[in-house]
Amino acid sequence: MKTVFCLLFLALFAASEAKIFSNCDLAKVLKVNGLAGYHGYSLANWMCMAYYESRYTTNASYDNGWSTDYGIFQINSYWWCNDGKTSGAVGGCSISCNSLMNDDITDDITCAKRVVRDPNGMGAWVAWNNYCKNKDVSSFISGCAL
Repeated sequence: MKTVFCLLFLALFAASEAKIFSNCDLAKVLKVNGLAGYHGYSLANWMCMAYYESRYTTNASYDNGWSTDYGIFQINSYWWCNDGKTSGAVGGCSISCNSLMNDDITDDITCAKRVVRDPNGMGAWVAWNNYCKNKDVSSFISGCAL
């Protein structure tokens, strides 16, 4: 019985672990999925935003009291994803917030593309406004073989 409990605990622990991308690994994934230059934003801008939003962590979340941000891009539950608990949610990406919390970031990228097509562009992300906008962000992809 003790062995079964230990195995169950380890399985739950492993399932809750997040993938933390290295900057070059994430840059390659974002480039392959079409974010380099998407809607006029450089790959380095996407990388800067993801760094300051989640530190490249796939299961990052932040509850700000009225909504929650999810995943590597910190997609908001009021505007973009459905977490089943945010009152009056719009759900612009028509996606479950839980699907943004795994290591497959394809759906995160699809939703981020939808976000950036809105009039605010990357300005929808506070971290991008505060740390990346109008700054030299080239260091986020320097040294990466892209």
